[in-house]
Amino acid sequence: MLTIYHNPRCSKSRQTLALIEENKQDVTIVEYLKTPLNETQISQLLTQLKLSPLEMMRTKEAEFKEQNLANADDATLIAAIVATPKLIERPIVTDNSRAIIGRPPENVLSLMQGND
Repeated sequence: MLTIYHNPRCSKSRQTLALIEENKQDVTIVEYLKTPLNETQISQLLTQLKLSPLEMMRTKEAEFKEQNLANADDATLIAAIVATPKLIERPIVTDNSRAIIGRPPENVLSLMQGND
């Protein structure tokens, strides 16, 4: 079972979801802008992604610059993601042990191989 942290307004997120569905994978869709993640969920995703909070963020968003996050520590970055979910790089797909950012959407194929 996969979970996609999805923004339906994002073309890469829609393409990734379509790829998952084409491969007949069971998927839970979490629209993270409607159902924001908490610090624990973000930390868990970071562990699965093997990324730093900064690597999981959309650094070109105006909110990133407005909140002066370029040199912030990890705790501040995680708090910013909780407060401003728009800052999450999208989409993120997880199988509950590993996670991948679907940019490009084909990145998720490696996650699906062990999930048949």
